[in-house]
Amino acid sequence: MPRRYRATGADLPFGNWRAAHGVAMEGYFWRFTDVAAGRVAIALIGVNRDARGASWATVAVAAHPGGFLRAQAMQEGQADAARLGVRAGEAFDAGPDRLRVDLGADARLEVRLAAVLPWGRRALGGSSVFQLVPNLAHYWHPWLLGGRAVGRAVLGGQVWDLDGAAVYAEKSWGRGGFPPAWWWGQAQGFDEPGACVAFAGGVIDPGPLRTEVTAIVVRLPGGRVIRIGDPLVSPVRARVADERWLLSGRGALWGVEVEGTAPLGAAHVLPVPLPAERRNVAGALEHLAGRLRVVVRRRGRVVWHGESSLAALEHGGIERARAEAERRGAPDASAVPPLTADPSGPWSLPAPPTARPGT
Repeated sequence: MPRRYRATGADLPFGNWRAAHGVAMEGYFWRFTDVAAGRVAIALIGVNRDARGASWATVAVAAHPGGFLRAQAMQEGQADAARLGVRAGEAFDAGPDRLRVDLGADARLEVRLAAVLPWGRRALGGSSVFQLVPNLAHYWHPWLLGGRAVGRAVLGGQVWDLDGAAVYAEKSWGRGGFPPAWWWGQAQGFDEPGACVAFAGGVIDPGPLRTEVTAIVVRLPGGRVIRIGDPLVSPVRARVADERWLLSGRGALWGVEVEGTAPLGAAHVLPVPLPAERRNVAGALEHLAGRLRVVVRRRGRVVWHGESSLAALEHGGIERARAEAERRGAPDASAVPPLTADPSGPWSLPAPPTARPGT
C-alpha cells in the first residue's frame, strides 16, 4: 500500500521527496549563483514516461550572461526510487552531492556540492499539505537551500570556474508533466550569503476542484527556514505578469512579501516535456538574472529584507511560451535563447522597511 500510494505522486509525512515516485514526470533542477562574477548557470533533467510506460528524458543547461542555452530530448532516462539519483545515458548523471552534464564539447558542467544547507527533517515538504493528495498534476520540493559549488562549466566559448558559487536544488514531479499555468522563482546573491528565497505556484486540480496555490520558502540568514502558502492558515496571493511577480502571504506568525521584475526579451524559453507523446515543447519563460526584493515579518515586525539582481523568475504555460517563441521567429522550437542579454528593467519598489533593533 505505501508503494501504491507513493506511485500516485503523494507522500506521507516525513516522506522521501527527493527520490523518484514512479509518475509520468520526475524533474530535477540545480542553480548556481556566482555573485562575485555576476554569473548564473542552471541544469535540469526530467525523466519521463511515455504512453507505453517507456522512459525518456528532457535535459537542458543555460547560463547568464550571454544567453547560452542547450536542450535535448534523450532516448532514455532513469531516476532512483530509493534516493536522489538521476541519469540520462552519458549526457546527465547526478546524485545528492554531485552533478555532471555533457551535451557536447561546448555544453558541459561538472560540479561537487560542499557545505550544503538542506531542507532538514520536517513533516511536510515544499508542497505542504498537498503532498498528501494523490494524483495531482504537479508537486514541488526545494530540497537544497544553499551550499557551495566546486567545479567548472564549459558554456559556449567560455570556461567558467564555479568554485564558491552558491547552490540551490529542487525536485518536481507529477502525473501529467506540468500544470496548465505556473509561476516560480528563486534567489540567492543577497548581502547575507546564507539567505535563500524560493517560491512556486500554479493551477492545481485535485479531483473535481480547481484552484490556484502558491508557496514561498525563505531561509533566513541565521538558518531558520520558514514556509507559507497553506490555503487555510497562511495563504499567499500572487499576481504574475510577463515582466512582474508580486506575492504576498501571511500566517499567524510569519508574513512574506516578494516582488520581482525582468524584461520579457531577457527570458530563456525553456522546454517542458509532454511525457505521453515523448517530445518537448516550449513551456516556460525563465529569467536567470531578474531583480527580486523580499521582506519577511514576524508578528508584523520586519526581521529581514533583502534584494538580489541575480534572481530566477519564471512564468510557465505552453501557450504563453509558444507565443513568445513565435515572436522570436522560432515557432517550432522547444528552446529559444533570450532576445537580449540585458537583465535591466522597470523597478518601482518603495524603499525597504527598516528592521527594528533586536528583531
